[in-house]
Amino acid sequence: MRLFVALDLPWELRERLRALAALSIPGARWVAPENYHLTLRFIGETPGYQAEEIDHALAALKAPGFALTLAGLGTFSKGGRVVSLWIGVERNPSLDHLHSKIETALQRIGLEPERRRFAPHVTLARLDNVPEAKLAGFVQANNLFRAPSVPVQHFTLFSSRLGKEQPVYTAEVEYGLATT
Repeated sequence: MRLFVALDLPWELRERLRALAALSIPGARWVAPENYHLTLRFIGETPGYQAEEIDHALAALKAPGFALTLAGLGTFSKGGRVVSLWIGVERNPSLDHLHSKIETALQRIGLEPERRRFAPHVTLARLDNVPEAKLAGFVQANNLFRAPSVPVQHFTLFSSRLGKEQPVYTAEVEYGLATT
């Protein structure tokens, strides 16, 4: 199984993001609204016995719920080429705390530490040879994006299956957060 831990987004927030994706950028492959999520930890290919250990480790976590606010818009580059368009997340100590607890729990059961710095975001589109002027115009027109805060009351272990057009994400287990 190919696994990752993420925050699933409520449908009303997905709709706000989908409205942004309705704008046209040549060369953009927009993420389907049902695939919008905020990755807390990518795990990758995992044998069945280890998936069970991951489930037990995540189920034992105790962390408080919190409010999440999506704000801002930007791009990620790889090798000097812009490869994705994302919506940012306002920094939040509770989100950072949850991320840290997940990382620690997964390392305790033998997973390698995450090498990338935690940069919370929701991917809107994958980009391939997008005209720079079009992309710059889109980012400039939408970089003040801000959605109303939403309560986060759980995090989810997802499996991912690569498809022809887009990956298919399946929520495997939800883990509740403490109510404040």
